[in-house]
Amino acid sequence: MKRLKIVIILLVLAIGAANAQFTKAELQVSGLNCALCAKTTENSLRSLPFILDVKPDLMHNIYVITFKSDKPVNFDQIGNIVHEENFFISFLKATFNFGDVKVTNNYFSAQGANFRVMNADKPLSGEVAFTLVDKGFAPRSVTKKYSGLTANDNPVKIGRVYHVAI
Repeated sequence: MKRLKIVIILLVLAIGAANAQFTKAELQVSGLNCALCAKTTENSLRSLPFILDVKPDLMHNIYVITFKSDKPVNFDQIGNIVHEENFFISFLKATFNFGDVKVTNNYFSAQGANFRVMNADKPLSGEVAFTLVDKGFAPRSVTKKYSGLTANDNPVKIGRVYHVAI
């Protein structure tokens, strides 16, 4: 009986993860000035447990990242990898499949993280691409544009909140 309960719980979690997940992302990195720097960054990104594949576009310093469907995505780890290599993120645009995810007052939770949509003007459903606008994930001008709107977030109350724009 106990084993059956565990199987049912895992099945429900797997179905929820399949309907609500990050599928891919485009990461533009600035400061890359040689092929070795780009390859080192690519290998570091590949080492993250939730990344399935990384395809570099060296002409535009963009990495197209495909995520594993069974692992939660941690954007802070992606940011840390890039910053540890002494580069900067110009933008990080992720694609999220909303499936059965409810967006309430422009907030939603997915894969253990909280997100606030800064410019939502329509219901979100299906696959939606959005850009992280937090410090470290976007240029200073973009972060500054949304900084006044993030003042009322209470991270102590709801945990880490990623701010995203569509």
